[in-house]
Amino acid sequence: MYGHWITVNYRESYGLYAVSGILFNHESPRRGLEFVTRKVSHGVASIVRGRAQTLALGNLDARRDWGFAGDYVDAMWRMLQQPQPEDYVVGTGETHTVRELCEIAFAHAGLDWKKHVVTDPRFARPAEVDVLQADASKARRALGWRPVVSFAELVRRMVDADLERLA
Repeated sequence: MYGHWITVNYRESYGLYAVSGILFNHESPRRGLEFVTRKVSHGVASIVRGRAQTLALGNLDARRDWGFAGDYVDAMWRMLQQPQPEDYVVGTGETHTVRELCEIAFAHAGLDWKKHVVTDPRFARPAEVDVLQADASKARRALGWRPVVSFAELVRRMVDADLERLA
C-alpha cells in the first residue's frame, strides 16, 4: 500500500510520470516454493519423480485470482505507454480454489489429487481471506489488455517446468 500511495503522492506533488499497477497473484514457473501454486506444482513433480507420496496443504477452499506473470508484464508495459499516468488493477477477474489448482495439476501428471493431498492445520492462515478477485475492467477498457494464458494452461506450464527441474 505504501508503494502505491507514495507513487500517487509523487505523481501529484511533482508531476512525475508515475504509474501504480495493483497486480493480483501473478504466477509462473519462477514463483518461489513458499507460494501455494508453486508448492503444488513442485509437489506434483516430487510425487511423479518418486521423491514424495503426499502434499500437505492448508485451506483447499480459498479462492484466488491467479494469472500468468507474462500477461501481467504486458499490462505493465501498456500502462507505461499511456499519454497520462494512471493507476490500474491487473488480474483475470476469475477465481479458482486451491482444490481446483490441485485437480488440474495432478490430472496433468496423470494422478488423482485425492490420493496425495492431505490437509494440515499448520498451513491454515489465522486471518484467511476467503476470496481475492480483481476488477481489471479499467485495464481492459483503457489499455485493451486481456490475459492470454488460461488458469489451466498456467498450472500445466508450472507442473511441466517442475517435472523438468526434477528429472
